[in-house]
Amino acid sequence: MLSTVDRDRRSHALEGGLITGQAQRPGMTDVPIPGGRDVRGTLEASDDPGAVVVACPPHPQHGGSRTDQRLVAVSTALQEAGIACLRFDYGAWDDGYGEREDVRNAVRWARETDRWDSDLPVGVFGYSFGASQALLAAGGLEDGAVDAVSVLAPTARLGDELDALEAYERLSVPVQVCYGERDTTVEWEPFVERARNRGDDVTSFPADHFFLGKRTEIASTVSDFFERTLLESDALEG
Repeated sequence: MLSTVDRDRRSHALEGGLITGQAQRPGMTDVPIPGGRDVRGTLEASDDPGAVVVACPPHPQHGGSRTDQRLVAVSTALQEAGIACLRFDYGAWDDGYGEREDVRNAVRWARETDRWDSDLPVGVFGYSFGASQALLAAGGLEDGAVDAVSVLAPTARLGDELDALEAYERLSVPVQVCYGERDTTVEWEPFVERARNRGDDVTSFPADHFFLGKRTEIASTVSDFFERTLLESDALEG
């Protein structure tokens, strides 16, 4: 039987999770993320976005990076909806702890950058390891730093002090939980139960952890969620 690590590594290989040699499309900018670690991102934005989403890649030791196909598909859909997306690579491996800080620093950059004419609502999206990191980072940031969180195939715990489920319970912002019905790689069930109890968005896909052939559906689902929670709610408050 394959271990969780081996299944996760195989899933990224079978999915073809990376887009190598990706061309720089219009609206894409390379961004160094401040914070003491070597973290670099790709910002994909229209001229006047209405919000920005930080996208967290899967496990870096299993090939996860900002060029992951799920992240790229989500980023493209967000840009088409008028939402900027910052995809980034984690810094040097630090057992999940430095990676959590990488997410927090990316959120701080999105919140504080002077690229926008005004303060924009900020969301966080993550897949697999990145989904758990999105929850961990958002749960430990100051109130108001993050306005909504969407996670795809999160797992409950990354380490002794990296309990993503506990971090989820601390969040008071809208959360979307997406999962594959046949996914046996990560422990997604507790998140679905909590999300339903909280009244958060829950979306299932007829897929395993690979999400083969589901990138377009995932991108549309995530983009629709952020349009509702970042753009429409901001317009109502304005």
